[in-house]
Amino acid sequence: MTPGSNPGAPTIFEIMRKKYLLIVVALIIIIGIYMNLSYSHIYKKIDDASLKSPDQNQTYVLGYGIGAESITYVAMGDSLTAGVGVDNYEKSFPFLIAKNFAATGNDVVLKDRAFPGLKTADLKGDLLEQTIKDQPNIVTLLIGVNDIHGNISKSEFKSNYEEILSRLTKETKAKIFVVNLPFIGGINLLRFPYNFYFDYQTKQFNEVIKNLAENYNVKYVDLYSKTVDEFKKEGDHYASDSFHPSAKGYEEWAKIIYASINQ
Repeated sequence: MTPGSNPGAPTIFEIMRKKYLLIVVALIIIIGIYMNLSYSHIYKKIDDASLKSPDQNQTYVLGYGIGAESITYVAMGDSLTAGVGVDNYEKSFPFLIAKNFAATGNDVVLKDRAFPGLKTADLKGDLLEQTIKDQPNIVTLLIGVNDIHGNISKSEFKSNYEEILSRLTKETKAKIFVVNLPFIGGINLLRFPYNFYFDYQTKQFNEVIKNLAENYNVKYVDLYSKTVDEFKKEGDHYASDSFHPSAKGYEEWAKIIYASINQ
């Protein structure tokens, strides 16, 4: 033993190991706080915007009653189909699509079977029954964003979505267009790493939708790939919550969906 040494004192290695451990613990706490704040920021901003559905009628008639053909078009979905983000339902993508139908000389009855916040499990209920009773000529189906944000598993989502498609194909004669999930959430809303996480989930759910569309022989409309680059950024394609589209955003969607329907 050297003079002045203390056999019970911690070694330099032990001191450094404790310091590194404290640093790691502090980093974990900081990351946890950041992740929690970033996640809550998403829904706080959406809630603070207090955007409402502009759809008050659920049924809209376009045309002049003299068209050679009458078309019943049912739009099924959630807030994105209900037009949240605009102040008038005539700026929603289903209404804009219906206007395109009417412009070709058809009389169009548009039925909006959509409400904010709906998941696939919700759409299987009254709205699906109403759609079947409508016996539409055309159906657009855009649903699943709330499943992702509600942490619904892919298997449950697939089961619900398949039930909707199965009943529509068996119990109606409609031409069915399933619209895949767009990327929604500007950079001011989805902070790292949630921008990557929700993008990954969207791609995973879209693969489910694509496979089901093939299995049921219905048209798959790829809205995601045609809008993802723009909708990852902020801009006038978003409403004030940086989540729901603005009139410009819905107009872009309507052009893409109608072009696919019109092929």
